[in-house]
This record gives sequence, structure tokens and C-alpha cells, in this order.
Amino acid sequence: MKFLPISFLVLALATATAFAYDPSPLQDICVATNDLSSGVFVNGKFCKDPNQASADDFLFTGFRNPGNTSNPLGSKVTTAFVDQFPGLNTLGISMARLDFAPGGLNPPHTHPRGTEVLVVVEGTLLVGFVTSDQLNNTLFTKVLYKGDVFVFPIGLIHFQLNIGNTYALAFAGLSSQNPGLITIANAVFGAKPPISADVLTKAFQVDKKVVDYLQAQFWYDNN
Repeated sequence: MKFLPISFLVLALATATAFAYDPSPLQDICVATNDLSSGVFVNGKFCKDPNQASADDFLFTGFRNPGNTSNPLGSKVTTAFVDQFPGLNTLGISMARLDFAPGGLNPPHTHPRGTEVLVVVEGTLLVGFVTSDQLNNTLFTKVLYKGDVFVFPIGLIHFQLNIGNTYALAFAGLSSQNPGLITIANAVFGAKPPISADVLTKAFQVDKKVVDYLQAQFWYDNN
């Protein structure tokens, strides 16, 4: 019996590993349980009987009207994720409408489960994202005008700011039915229960009074 070359065995192992993977998570947590009576959640959503589906399941009308930008951020993000748009279940996509008052900001945030591609429909936006420490937290930023498209890679901190004197509108597509949202300021200073001041004073190298002040603020969510 002839022995297979080592290189062939390594290639076969690598190929097998490449095709063996866990499904991407579609929610923040999914703790395993052996108690079937208490376990009703799955990674994603349960499916309706296909024979009971209708065209209405694949229609979302939440983008028809402008979002209310009368808030501290001057922006409103209307999401069409699977929770709002059940027809997206298992399809791996979602959308959002972004309305901005003059000077309005969609603050630094991340989508842990999705890449975002954004198109400007009206106005002028300053947008950007920050890479991981692998690339020394480099900022990539650009001013976008009507018709421009920009992509924000999955998981990276990014933002959009209306730098024009008029209303701005953009639409975004995301590569997950539930891409998730972590707004940085809200998560760090508005966590419940709060993150220890000892952690934040050392992490941000500031006085405890600064941390106390920030944790006492109302961190508005524009979603």
C-alpha cells in the first residue's frame, strides 16, 4: 500500500476544516440548556408555515415617512431588521433609513454582526470608520454627497454627521437580518448596572468626577 504524500494530507485536513464551521450568531447571547421546557429561543427566528405566508410578510412600509430628528442627536434611524420585518428571516440582509437635521449625528457605533453599505439620497454627510489595533486604529473618513455610496466593514466603529445646512437622508443595507447595534457612549457610560468607576477612570485616564458626570447623563438612543 502506498502512503499519501504529507502535503496531500495537510491539504485534505485544511479543506475539511474550511468547510466545518458554526453558523454565525444572529443574537447577542444564546445560552445552551438541557431543560426543553425553558428553552424556546433559537439562533434567529422560528419560521411561519410556508403555506400560511402572504405577500404582506415581505413588505415593509416603515420608510415612507421621515424620522423625527427633534432629539439631542438631531438624527433618527429607522430599522428594517428581522424584528420589524419578519420576511427577512434567514435571508441575511436588512436595511435602515437615516434622517438628519442640520448638524445631526448618528454617533460612533458598531454592528457586531453586519457590514453596512450606505447611500446618500439628500444632503452632505461626513462619515468614517476606525480600524482595529491591527491597523493602529486608523480613521478612514470621507465627505459624501447625493448619490455617493460608502461601506463600513463589519464590527468596526463608524459614524455619520450632517455637515450641511439642510436636511439629509440616507439609506443603509446590512449583511445580516439582525446586525446588532452597540452605540459606544451609551454602552460605556450608560450600561446597566454601571461599569465600575475604577475601570473607567483607569481606561480613559480621567478623574472620577468626569466618569460620575458622564454616567449621570441621559444617553439618548436615536433608534
